[in-house]
Amino acid sequence: MMIKSSLFIAFLILFSSSIEAQVGVFGDDPVIEDLPVDTNLIQLSGVIVSEETLKELPYTTVLNITSHRGVISDYFGYFTMVAFPGDTLLFSAYGHITSNYVVPDSLGEKSYSIIHVMNLDTLDLPGVEVFPWPSREDFARAFVNMDPYDDALRRAQRQLSGESLAFAAARLNVDASLAYGSAQAQYQTALYTNGQLPANNLLNPYAWSKLIKDWKDGKLSKQ
Repeated sequence: MMIKSSLFIAFLILFSSSIEAQVGVFGDDPVIEDLPVDTNLIQLSGVIVSEETLKELPYTTVLNITSHRGVISDYFGYFTMVAFPGDTLLFSAYGHITSNYVVPDSLGEKSYSIIHVMNLDTLDLPGVEVFPWPSREDFARAFVNMDPYDDALRRAQRQLSGESLAFAAARLNVDASLAYGSAQAQYQTALYTNGQLPANNLLNPYAWSKLIKDWKDGKLSKQ
């Protein structure tokens, strides 16, 4: 019984000293004592947008550098926090210039809403020269040995020449559409020459005059 009484008395002494210590800490705290009694907290809310597209900036850091507290905006760029009049807020978002905002000290309401616009952070990078060669020496060697007359236009003209097209056509298999067109051409020719002899260019004076003209112009020798 004596032991229980001693433990109870010791517990009361420790409890009373703990209470006195807590009262002494809060009573001696200069921050709390210096705060005016009529200080009004403000519920500050707002939306953070980009100045170029006016779209919301999600996950933007909003730091109250006066009270060293902060929040992060949600996916829609919305944020809300408690602040004192005159506090300075620091807005930081990736790809944008960090900006400040001072809470007005002349507000008469308990809540205040803002739209904070952030400017893009542009970087001027130095110019870069890109070469398709490993070194400048390889580039100089390729530049000296290149053929300036073999450009894309001349290569296209060679590929689309009559000889190239005829060479490619001779090696292509005849598909259904080409066979049908050839059959229809023969059928139309047969209808055109029905009841008469087929046309013979050996007896056509226009064909002979064109042949002679091409021969004089030298077109036959080129072919």
